[in-house]
Amino acid sequence: MTKKVDNDHYCPFHSPGTFLKIQDALECLQGKWKLQIIAALLTGPKRFRDLANYIAPITDRMLSKELKVLEGHLLVSRHKKSTYSIEMEYAITKHGMSLKPLIENLIDWGDLHRKEVIDKLRK
Repeated sequence: MTKKVDNDHYCPFHSPGTFLKIQDALECLQGKWKLQIIAALLTGPKRFRDLANYIAPITDRMLSKELKVLEGHLLVSRHKKSTYSIEMEYAITKHGMSLKPLIENLIDWGDLHRKEVIDKLRK
């Protein structure tokens, strides 16, 4: 339960374990590529090569590493594309789909931030 800030409002920043929860989230999502991979997979499952092209200029080695981390956090799943090939397909999991509102908010905030910075530079 969060601590009362005034008569009618609770503040989530005062709840026990708040910073541990933030640390857990950042551990799953930190880095240059993880959110981009998740965002790409929100548009549908992709083969490794298609995902690499979608997120260029990520290297194959980095993409492979990040996908393994995301799998470990149960955000991405990996499936064999067919029985005749070793081609793998990656998809967002149900748990990973819970990040969609966060990513949409980050996109909106990034757009707002970019406009603020550009406006500041123009003055």
